[in-house]
Amino acid sequence: MLKGILLLGPTGVGKSPLGDLLEKTGLYGHKCLHFDFGRELRTIAKGAYRHDILPSERIFIKKVLEEGLLLENEHFYLAEKILSVFLKARVYSGREILIMNGLPRHEGQAKALARKISIRLVVRIEASFEEILERIHRNTGGDRKGRDDDYIELIYRKWQIYKDRTRPLIEFYQKNGAKILKFLVGRFTTPQETLTLIQEKISVNEIKELF
Repeated sequence: MLKGILLLGPTGVGKSPLGDLLEKTGLYGHKCLHFDFGRELRTIAKGAYRHDILPSERIFIKKVLEEGLLLENEHFYLAEKILSVFLKARVYSGREILIMNGLPRHEGQAKALARKISIRLVVRIEASFEEILERIHRNTGGDRKGRDDDYIELIYRKWQIYKDRTRPLIEFYQKNGAKILKFLVGRFTTPQETLTLIQEKISVNEIKELF
């Protein structure tokens, strides 16, 4: 069983740069591997080669991104395929902490994913919609350059989907024994500052117990 940390929050709060930072620095000596599902989808949609991804699946993924949709249960096999390809490409040994970002995004996905990954810690990052818009406009996390989905209508749609479908995962993971950490970020909060907040809320001994 793989062991993971879930980064949970709406688009624009800094999950991707935080995941990249955790992969670079590790967490209390534990090596981390960052699976950014949105980044993987965008790469596939742009036509980059991904083993076992069919042309019809790439077209479907492109539609999902353009319309801000979620992969529902009947299409979850695609998420599993993308994760499997990622782990193989990154030569995942099973000893790293898997940083899950963008997957799961609703309870159906969470239940399916639980067969493969045990989420031991949920890092919940929140911000108001106004702060999210400012963060994206300012590119506070440094990860928005080249994004073609950062227009206000789609940002708002993603924010609504997060509130309705993804935020309720907190209760799901609480019931399953995961530790939950919650943070509020502002328009200027950097990935390093968020990581520092995490380290202030969870000790090295707690991480050892979880992983």
